[in-house]
Amino acid sequence: MKMPGNLNMKSMMKQAEKMKVQMDKLQEEAGNKELEVTAGGGMITVTAKCKGEILKIDIEDEIINSGDKEMLQDLIQAAINEALSKGKENVDSEISRAATALGIPPGFL
Repeated sequence: MKMPGNLNMKSMMKQAEKMKVQMDKLQEEAGNKELEVTAGGGMITVTAKCKGEILKIDIEDEIINSGDKEMLQDLIQAAINEALSKGKENVDSEISRAATALGIPPGFL
């Protein structure tokens, strides 16, 4: 089907599919990036993938030996929440940057 201005619907659909594949690949790659977050002055370290998978939690012996269970729980929760938040921000930023490079208007995705 020919469209005004020599635009070909089939060509546009192919281009849209190609962009979708590129965005899916980018999202996968961005989500698999790892980040590390600390809490409590480095007493707790969480390593996570940007897609939200927690890979590792390191806890310094000092905080374990303190006997302050509530503080330990709070620090673990804070570190995990920070890792999840930063991961989402990183993925969103990568997707936005790529979308702009592909000519997709901001906020469209």
